Amino acid sequence: MNPTDQNPTAPPGEFGVNPIPNPPPAIPAEPFFDYADFFLFVGLSIPCLLIAALLVRGLRWLVPLREPIRLLLAQSIWYFLAFGCLAALFRFRYDRPFWRSLGWRPISVGAAAGAILAGPFLALVVGLLGSALRSPEINLPFEQMLGSTSTKVLLGILVVILGPVAEELAFRGFLMPLLMRSLGPVTGVILTGIIFGSVHGYEYQWSWQYMSLISLAGCVFGWARYKTGSTVASSLMHSTFNLMQFAAFLVQSRTL
Repeated sequence: MNPTDQNPTAPPGEFGVNPIPNPPPAIPAEPFFDYADFFLFVGLSIPCLLIAALLVRGLRWLVPLREPIRLLLAQSIWYFLAFGCLAALFRFRYDRPFWRSLGWRPISVGAAAGAILAGPFLALVVGLLGSALRSPEINLPFEQMLGSTSTKVLLGILVVILGPVAEELAFRGFLMPLLMRSLGPVTGVILTGIIFGSVHGYEYQWSWQYMSLISLAGCVFGWARYKTGSTVASSLMHSTFNLMQFAAFLVQSRTL
């Protein structure tokens, strides 16, 4: 007689019978979004830029603003509108939060310190490579904005904080996970870095030297994002990278 027939009400596992384990919970796919979402975000960014420009253009009739401040304000509004659309997409289509969906997760103190210190070091390496590649002298668009102290402070906030965070969320938080899922980690990191450098080409008159150097920096930012699993690390590295370059430019502009 089967031991379980003696006591049909016996709990599983009694009389030496092993219970059937419950299946593990399904692990949600990462990333949960797809390329259609990414191209929708890119498409929405264009009208968001136009709206930001129109808002600032209308604002100047109410409040007199200098051109550098108008440009900085327009870019800040553009970031707010574009990422607002993305946050709405995540919430209404997937019921997911904005920041965590783009990899904004806490990192250890050691990882944060390493990212902060790596940014200036990377800036030095990129500067040396730029000299070795004989990069041409190019007047950057923000050079004409360095007028008053208040303008420099606003530009510093944009270059060191808002810009790096926005770019890391878009490239390393949104695009790179898609490419890594399709092509693997190494190819995803490198391809994202190349796209990152290409997008910045217009700022540097499409100089292949500058585009190559920015692509290299983008690959390092992507490596930090991949190793830590967080866009916080890549944002910190990107921020101190820009801070080093911005500080060097301010020092150089005073000595000229």
